[in-house]
Amino acid sequence: MEKRRSSFERVIVLRALAVSFPALLTLLLLLFLYADTPLQGILIFVGVMVLTGYLMHRFVQQMLYPINTVTNLLEALREGDYTLRATQRSGALGVLISKVNHLSETLRTERLRAEEASALLNKVLDEVDVAVLAFDENTTLRLANRRARSLLQLPTEALDQLLAEQLGLRDYLTGAPERIEHRSFVGGQGRYEIHRRSFRDRGREHQLLVLSDLTRALREQERAAWQRLIRVLGHELNNSLTPIRSIAQSLARIAAREPLPADWRDDMSDGLNTIADRSAGLSRFLSAYASLARLPAPRPQNTELAPLMRRAVKFDPRMTLQLTEGEAITIWMDADQIEQALINLIKNAIEASLVNKGAVMASWSVSNASVRIEIIDEGPGLANFDNLFVPFFTTKPGGSGIGLVLARQIVEAHFGTLSLNNRLERTGCVAIIELPIQTNSRPEEPETNPGPSESDV
Repeated sequence: MEKRRSSFERVIVLRALAVSFPALLTLLLLLFLYADTPLQGILIFVGVMVLTGYLMHRFVQQMLYPINTVTNLLEALREGDYTLRATQRSGALGVLISKVNHLSETLRTERLRAEEASALLNKVLDEVDVAVLAFDENTTLRLANRRARSLLQLPTEALDQLLAEQLGLRDYLTGAPERIEHRSFVGGQGRYEIHRRSFRDRGREHQLLVLSDLTRALREQERAAWQRLIRVLGHELNNSLTPIRSIAQSLARIAAREPLPADWRDDMSDGLNTIADRSAGLSRFLSAYASLARLPAPRPQNTELAPLMRRAVKFDPRMTLQLTEGEAITIWMDADQIEQALINLIKNAIEASLVNKGAVMASWSVSNASVRIEIIDEGPGLANFDNLFVPFFTTKPGGSGIGLVLARQIVEAHFGTLSLNNRLERTGCVAIIELPIQTNSRPEEPETNPGPSESDV
């Protein structure tokens, strides 16, 4: 840098000498011709040379001053100091200095915004209830929010000296980017969902690690599931046990009479039959719940959809369904379970259409990655969607209230979705099953839990 500056100054001096050389040569010639004595000519020439050197020095300084000013401003910008400003000048140099001042102000404003955004981001990260950590390409910790520091008991200082291996997180920076594990940390233990993502900072690749504690959420869901289960069981048990208790008390009073009334045998027989009926109903309820809670995992195999749909639409003899066949497709699924889900949906559609003496239509279509099965009825439609998939809730006399829940469990176990909506063009309902197309491969089976889950209750 200094060499370049010296070279530039030398160029200015040489060009100034070149400009003044003709005048000095002319002066020397005149002094040689018209000076009274040689000494007088020499003295005048030396005086002119000294004055010329002084003026040349002043000229070079004035030329270099604005350039040095701009250089100092740019050097300050490079060092991150955006507070320096230069005095405005006129002409081309004034325009250059104005542009540099404007650039300095722009960079100062942008840095202020970046610092404010960084402060806001750090504040948000400290408030979220998940542990967030960032590691550089050398697995050195670069960022840790308050939750991460609490979970790992990290010191507030010297964070950039900790390695992922020292924190026990080295394995999470490789392998699957998403996983769920039970882990014990210094600041707590539980079931954690781990996410890893890559990002670049200043051209270097970093790893972002997010640790979410699922323990509290799972406990709350489990508690809510048990509460719903207790409400359902309590309601059903009370509906059965209350009349049983009342009838038993009545029968006890009849048996305690002396003498027995003439029709005591009929009263005893009717009461005992009622108790037997209510007990059988309670037994059916418990059996229905057991079948719902113990739904086995699917055993999929390559299955053609068309024959399965043809069998399902012919299962209920009360009505002949209109089947619109789509593209022939083979799906990796448990044919028995999917057929059972279809039968439950078709049964509901037939019972709804019989109210209005309407028809039931079934069809399927194939997209890029899924198959869509629709079952459409011409019934009165759905008035309340809130309790649609609540187990044992039914508006049909003698209904068990588990058909839709069982169908949804089966579809979701095949990584699909089940939805019910009212038709737009007329009254009626449409049930839609979306199943992913997977052939010649076995999808990962979901975990089975013998206890009640949100869908169980």
